[in-house]
Amino acid sequence: MRKFEQSDTLRRLPEQFFASLVHKVQSLKNQGYDIINLGQGNPDLPTPAHIVEELKEAAANPFYHKYSPFQGHSFLKEAATEFYKQEYNVDLDPNEEVAILFGAKTGLVEISQCLLNPGDLALLPDPGYPDYMSGIALADAKTALMPLYPENDFLPDYSNVSQEDLHQAKLMFLNYPNNPTSATANKFFFDETVKVAKEHNICVVHDFAYGSLGFDGEKPQSFLQSEGAKDIGVEIYTLSKTYNMAGWRVAFAVGNKSVIENINLIQDHVYVSLFGAIQHAAAKALTEDQKAAQELVSVYERRRDIFVGKLREIGWEIDSPKGTFFVWLPVPDGYSSNQFSDLLLEQAHVAVAPGNGFGETGEGYIRVGLLDDENRLIEAVERIDRLKLFN
Repeated sequence: MRKFEQSDTLRRLPEQFFASLVHKVQSLKNQGYDIINLGQGNPDLPTPAHIVEELKEAAANPFYHKYSPFQGHSFLKEAATEFYKQEYNVDLDPNEEVAILFGAKTGLVEISQCLLNPGDLALLPDPGYPDYMSGIALADAKTALMPLYPENDFLPDYSNVSQEDLHQAKLMFLNYPNNPTSATANKFFFDETVKVAKEHNICVVHDFAYGSLGFDGEKPQSFLQSEGAKDIGVEIYTLSKTYNMAGWRVAFAVGNKSVIENINLIQDHVYVSLFGAIQHAAAKALTEDQKAAQELVSVYERRRDIFVGKLREIGWEIDSPKGTFFVWLPVPDGYSSNQFSDLLLEQAHVAVAPGNGFGETGEGYIRVGLLDDENRLIEAVERIDRLKLFN
């Protein structure tokens, strides 16, 4: 059979980071090993029952069996604006400042294609979510990295970004609460970001995927809560983490009107919006009682406390995460991120993500997802303890 060559566009794409991890885990599972998989960011709990019931009812409605409006139903855009007003006291125009997305990943990839030309520059956090690179590669653009260090609370230090890069950059990606470091950002940082972006005419894309997951009574800050943020950027919010709706693939971008218009334009050529019943259920999730979302935060905070407490008991001294459902762990001396991840998988049968998969500055760390029940998290630490790696 004849093999057809890939396009240059496909050849530019980076290697899919999680594919090799999934392959390693599945290979050991096929051999009969019990693997505690804490390496991915896939929520382990079901979508709240009241949202599922809304979908069931809506799916039976013939109105939703037709094509949805190209840019989504107005009721979902209105629900997004109501949610942002309720949660963050941010006013949005549902017609011009909201774009419905096929999951946050889609928006984060296509926004580069909306705003970048070949050779243009985008600023990226390092470490950061790998798929930011995918959209930049598809646009044939370039990147400059903003290292995230613990001494700066895993926030980029704009004073250390070269003036040349700031002058050339057209796009900047940020993500707080942060994947993979679990760091959070405050209003002061976002105010500074708005100032820098305005000075250098940079569009900011804030990935707010973990916006609901703040701990110790601290509510994560929305980028749009900073004055002038809508002038220079957008925020992308997903229902995947807030309501355990990862498989539903529903999210939205909010903010700058011109960016929202561009997102809608590219999607007009690629999609005919989400299944209407999913949009109906998503609108209900955003506007009705938020008790289930609040209870989920409590579940992750309890898991965090148990897991981190057990790690400290075996001598692994770490800082407690402030947000997300991840724990960012320094590896013991003498190991690289890959070496230590492989050791845990092959000898303790605990799967984690090596930090260097998120960027060069992630070397020396691993990322653990709090995405199994408490007993399994305790068992994971007990398995690690049996390796006698810590004093």
